[in-house]
Amino acid sequence: MSENVVHFHKHTDPPAPDAAPTVLTVVPDAPPARPVPLWVRSGRAVKTAVTHERTRSAGRSVVRHSLYTFNGGRIVARRAWDGRTGSRYERMIRAAEAAGNLEAAEEWEERLQRFRAARHHRRMDLLHSPVDAAKGVAVGAGMSVGLLVALGIVMAISTEDAGHVITPLTATIDFIALLIRIVQVVWGPALTIGPFLALLALWSVGRKQHAAPAWALPANVRTGEGEPITPSIVVKALRDLGVPALRNAIKEMGDAGASMLGPITIAGCGVEVDVTLPSGVSTDEVQKRRKKLAENLTRHEHEVFVTIPQAARTVRLWIADSGALDEPIGPSPLTTDETMTADYTKGRAPWGQDLRGDAAALSLYQRHLLITGLSNQGKTAALRALALWACLDRRVEFRIADLKGAGDWAMFDGLATVLIQGPADEQVIEATEMVESLVEEMNRRIEIRRRDPRAVFDPLIGIVDEAQVAFMCPVKDEDGRPYGGSKAISRYFMAVRKVHNQGRVVDVLLWEGTQDPTDQNLPKLVREGAHTRASLALGTESQARMALGDKAVDGGAAPHLLRQGLDKGTLVVASDGIEIPAGQASITVRTHYIDDDAATAITDRAKALRDGVTTLHAIDRGEERDPLADIATVLGSDTRVRTQEVITRLAALNADAYAGWSFIDLKRVLDAAGAEPYKSDGRMVVGRDRVARALADRDDEGSASAE
Repeated sequence: MSENVVHFHKHTDPPAPDAAPTVLTVVPDAPPARPVPLWVRSGRAVKTAVTHERTRSAGRSVVRHSLYTFNGGRIVARRAWDGRTGSRYERMIRAAEAAGNLEAAEEWEERLQRFRAARHHRRMDLLHSPVDAAKGVAVGAGMSVGLLVALGIVMAISTEDAGHVITPLTATIDFIALLIRIVQVVWGPALTIGPFLALLALWSVGRKQHAAPAWALPANVRTGEGEPITPSIVVKALRDLGVPALRNAIKEMGDAGASMLGPITIAGCGVEVDVTLPSGVSTDEVQKRRKKLAENLTRHEHEVFVTIPQAARTVRLWIADSGALDEPIGPSPLTTDETMTADYTKGRAPWGQDLRGDAAALSLYQRHLLITGLSNQGKTAALRALALWACLDRRVEFRIADLKGAGDWAMFDGLATVLIQGPADEQVIEATEMVESLVEEMNRRIEIRRRDPRAVFDPLIGIVDEAQVAFMCPVKDEDGRPYGGSKAISRYFMAVRKVHNQGRVVDVLLWEGTQDPTDQNLPKLVREGAHTRASLALGTESQARMALGDKAVDGGAAPHLLRQGLDKGTLVVASDGIEIPAGQASITVRTHYIDDDAATAITDRAKALRDGVTTLHAIDRGEERDPLADIATVLGSDTRVRTQEVITRLAALNADAYAGWSFIDLKRVLDAAGAEPYKSDGRMVVGRDRVARALADRDDEGSASAE
C-alpha cells in the first residue's frame, strides 16, 4: 500500500482563537519515473550527433576534399591522354558532325591527320636517337675535357706551375661529386614528400573545377547565385537535363558541346542563346524540363524562358539575371508625358516592357481583344491601360460594362457613352443589351458602307470586364432566352459572336477581360474570335491553351508557369499587333501599372479633348420614348453635336427605339419641334439651345392647353 504525504499549511502568525481549523491536504504519491534505458539514451545521442549541422558540415567537407583529389586525378589523366593522342580531334569531329557542320568536320579531320603525321615523325626519330645521343655525349665529353686541359695549360704557363694543368679538370670532378652528394641527401625526403605534393596538385586541380557533387560543395559555390552564364554552364545544364540522347551526344562531344550554342548575347535584364539540339532530341523534351533546366543554370523557374525559333531542331533560351524580374519596371509614358496623344489608326499603345527591356507597344487598330488570368493578377489594370491610351484619341467612343463593380472604371464617367458597374443580374442584362447595341451600330455601319464603300467611321470600342459573369448568368428574358451560356439561344454569346464576325471592318470592336478560363465561362468560339489574346498567370496548361491557343503554347508560351501573386501584371501575348521576335508565337510583357489617381488624371486630359460626353449608367428597356427629350438628354452639356453622333448616342440610350434611326428620322423629329439641324464648319449639327427652346415651348403650350 502506497504511503500518503500530508502537507501542512503553515502560518507565520499563530491563528486566532476563532480562526478556522487548519486544512490538511492529502496527496497520494506519484508513481516513480521509469529510468530511460541506456541504449535509448545512446541512440538519441547518436541521432543528435549525426543530424547536427557541424557533423553534417564535417561530412560534406571530407567527401568534398576527397573527391577533389580523386576527380583532379581524372582530369589530369584526361588532359594527358588528350595531349598524347588524337582523341581531342576525334571529339571535335563528332561534335561537328552532330551539329551538321561538315566543313568544320573536314577541317578537324585535316588537323588530326597533321597531328598523326607529326607523332609518327617523332616516333621514327626515337629509333635513331640513342646512337645520336651517344655520339653527342662522346663528342661533347671529349670537347669538354679538351677545353679543361687547355685551360689548365694556360694556368700552368701563367703560374709557372705544371700541377695547374689538371686543376680545372679536378675542380669539375669535385663539383660533380658535390651534386651527387646533394642528390643523395635530398632523394630520401623527396621520395617521402613527393606523393603528398602530387596529391596536393591533384586536389588543387579538382578544387578549381569544383569536381564534387553539388550537395558537397560550399554554400557560396553550391547556390551559384548571380553566376554569369557561360557556354560551359549552359552545356552542363543541358547535359544534366535528364534526356539520355542529349546526354550521350554531349558526352561524345566532350568540351566541344559548346558547338551546339549560338552566341550568348545580352538581352535586357538577362542573356539569350540559341541551342541547336543533336539528332534524336526534340525541342519539346527541353521545354517540358524548364524547371530542371533553370535549376541547372542556378536560376529560378520563372527566370528561364524556352521558346522555339524558326530554325529546325533549335530552342531559344532567355535567362534572366538573378532577381531582375522581381524588380519593378518604370512608370507608363502616359503618366510621365502629359502632352501625349493617341492615334487609333496608326499608333501603338505603350503597354510595358518585354523581357529584353525594350518597350512593348500594342496596335489596337481593328483588333478584338481578350485578356484572361487568375483573380487579382492585374487583368483590369492591363486592360484599362490600353483604354487610357485610346481615350486620348478624341474619335474613339467607349461603352463599358464593369461586371465587378469595384470602381476600377469610374474615371470613365463623362468619357464613355455607357458605363455599367456592378455584378448583379441586372447589370448583366444591361451589359448584354450594350453589346447588342454594338451589333445594331455595326449593322447600321455595314449598310452605309454597302451604299458608300468609301465611308469612314469613328472607332467604337465596347469593353466588358469580368465577362465570365455574363457567360455564367442563368437569367432568361421574357421570351425564355438565357442571357448567359454558350448556346445559339444565348443573347450575350450571340451578340459577342456577331461583333467578332463583322465588327472589325467598320471599327466596332469588343474587348473582354475574364478570369480562370474554362469552356463554361469562356466558350471556344469567343476565345478564337479575338485577334489579340493575352494571359496573366494561370493554373494549368489546359487553361493556357484556352487563353492563347495551341500554337502559342506549343511555341513556348507558358502563362501557367508564371507565379501567382508575384508576377502581377506580367502577360504572355499572342497577337500580330505587337512586335514578336521572328519565329516565336508569343511574347512576354511586363505591363506598366497605372493607379486610380494617375488614371483619373489621364481621363481628365481625354475629356478636355472632347466637347463633353453624357454617360448613361443604365440602358432603358421597353418604355414609351420621348424622342425630343431623349435628344436633349444625349446632347448633355454640348453646345452642338454632329447629327451622326446624336444618332449613335440615341442608339446607346435605347437600342430598341433608336438603333434603326437614320438622319431622316432625326431630322423629322427636330423639324417638327422647330429645332432643325444646321451646318457648322461644313457639317450638320444639332444645337442644344434649339432643342432646349423647343422643349420649353412645348411645355408652355401643354400648360396653356391644360388651363
